Amino acid sequence: MLDTPPETADMRMAAMAKALSHPARLRILRLLARTPGCIGGDIVEAVGLAQSTVSEHLRILKDAGVIEGQIDPPRVCYSLCPGALRPLSDLIAALDVIQPETGCCIVPSHPEG
Repeated sequence: MLDTPPETADMRMAAMAKALSHPARLRILRLLARTPGCIGGDIVEAVGLAQSTVSEHLRILKDAGVIEGQIDPPRVCYSLCPGALRPLSDLIAALDVIQPETGCCIVPSHPEG
């Protein structure tokens, strides 16, 4: 299996970050973390938004690969995709470099030239 080109991985992470950039979507993710297999109607009730608005938020999260929906007619049960956010989490951890003894961020040195 070939490695994913960095540009493709960056595009996926950017799509995930964008999908996470709305407060209602964060509420949906927290709900799904607590209640795996949550039914769409339950999500609408818990989030307190119109059905069409919740459906659009769910579509965005699904398109970004953060959640999945299992069709169980007449319902759709949503859950988090295991490990989907790991690359984004790893990137954030790598960027969050703090020197424990000073509490300051490490500033990369620039060659003089």
